[in-house]
Amino acid sequence: MRQWTVLYKKELKEQWRSFKWLWVPLVFMLLGMMQPVTAFYLPEIMEQFGGLPEGAVFDIPLPGGGQVIAETLGQFSQIGTLILVLAFMGTIVNERVQGTWVMVLVKPVSYANFITAKWAGVATIVTVSYVLGLAAGIYYTVLLIESVPVGPVISGALIFLLWLLFLITLLLLFSSLFKSSAAVAFLTLGIAIVLSLISGVLPEFMEWSPGMLTSHSYEWLITGEPRDGLWLPVTVTAVLIACMISLSVYSVKRKEVISS
Repeated sequence: MRQWTVLYKKELKEQWRSFKWLWVPLVFMLLGMMQPVTAFYLPEIMEQFGGLPEGAVFDIPLPGGGQVIAETLGQFSQIGTLILVLAFMGTIVNERVQGTWVMVLVKPVSYANFITAKWAGVATIVTVSYVLGLAAGIYYTVLLIESVPVGPVISGALIFLLWLLFLITLLLLFSSLFKSSAAVAFLTLGIAIVLSLISGVLPEFMEWSPGMLTSHSYEWLITGEPRDGLWLPVTVTAVLIACMISLSVYSVKRKEVISS
């Protein structure tokens, strides 16, 4: 356990040195506040720049608080995912290319500790950034629009967080398999987009898919209640995360043995 803790602290320090602890949370906070502010001022923006004829009345009702938070998560799902992939696509690739992982693994370091510490380090900054961004979205929603129900917000937010953890685990797996950061980013974004599209187009056939987590979280926020079939994608996603971490450990062990 002491070895894992040392590796975990090392990951957090490296993220601090690369300023990820500064700009990743900042981006999520900006995304979080953007949606409620845009929703509140949209009528004025359309009135000023919409090219409406003189005397025309442009009345857009304000969306509900839950809907605004759901749309905020939509921003996280699109722009936020891209930011996370760009920030962490070199998690293992860079160490392989620079040869620094050999310096760590020649010591009596467990491969499982090496991978899980990296996963936990990335998961920590992603979770903190997500929570801060969501908190900014909730604050401006309450300030400008209306209060939001605490229970559905927490529940929907946790379901969406599981989707983010699935994506960073997929990113870590590809980072252990390939030497190109571009390939890691392309494959991660590609699979995320495909899962989301197919889950949206064919939900009856993709009830098990991690791509269904986003729609489940949105609906819970908007309606205040979970949709039927929620626990199937939750369970499948948790199992896939565990499997991908195990595959990452195996991949690093195999490549390190071959290189030695």
